Amino acid sequence: RPWRRRRLGARFRSSSPGCSAARAEGNVPEGGEAAGVLVESDEEVCLEARRHGIVLAGPLFWAVLLSGIGGVVSTAPRPYSLAGAALIALGVLIALRAVWKWERTRVVVTTDKVLLVGGTLRRRAHSVRLAGLEAIELEQTLIGQLLGYGTVVVGPMALHYVPKPKSVYRLVERLAE
Repeated sequence: RPWRRRRLGARFRSSSPGCSAARAEGNVPEGGEAAGVLVESDEEVCLEARRHGIVLAGPLFWAVLLSGIGGVVSTAPRPYSLAGAALIALGVLIALRAVWKWERTRVVVTTDKVLLVGGTLRRRAHSVRLAGLEAIELEQTLIGQLLGYGTVVVGPMALHYVPKPKSVYRLVERLAE
C-alpha cells in the first residue's frame, strides 16, 4: 500500500502563512459557498475543491451501458420498446445523480479545520480541528499518481479522491504546525 505517514509537532486563498504559500501554487477559489456558514469569523478558507472527476467514471460507465442496451432494446416491437425506454431513463438518472453528488461535495481546508461538506436537501459536514492533529497520511495508487488524485487522511477523517493530494497534504501539514 503506497502511503506516507508523518508525525506533526483545487483552490486556495488567504493572507495567513500556510494559505499564502498555497496561493503561490495557483489554485485560488472563486467562492466559498460550501464552507459558508461553517467557517468562524476568525478563520480563513485556504482551499475549497470538489473531489476528483474520476469519481464519475463508474457511474457514467453504467449510465452509458444501460442507455446503450436500452437503445438497442427500444428498436424491438412494442412491449420491449417500453423496457428499452425505461433502461435509457435509468441510465440518465444514474448519470444525473452522480454528477449532482460530485458537484455538491466539497473538501474545505480553513486555517483552523478540515471539512468534508456534502448533500443538497440535507447538508452534512464532517470536520477535524487542526489544533490537536497528530498525523496526516497521503495514499495514492499508481493510477491515482498518474491521474492526480489520492486519499488524504487527516486524523480520523479520510478524504477520498482529492485532486492534487500532495498539495493538500502539504497545506494541511503547514497549517497544523
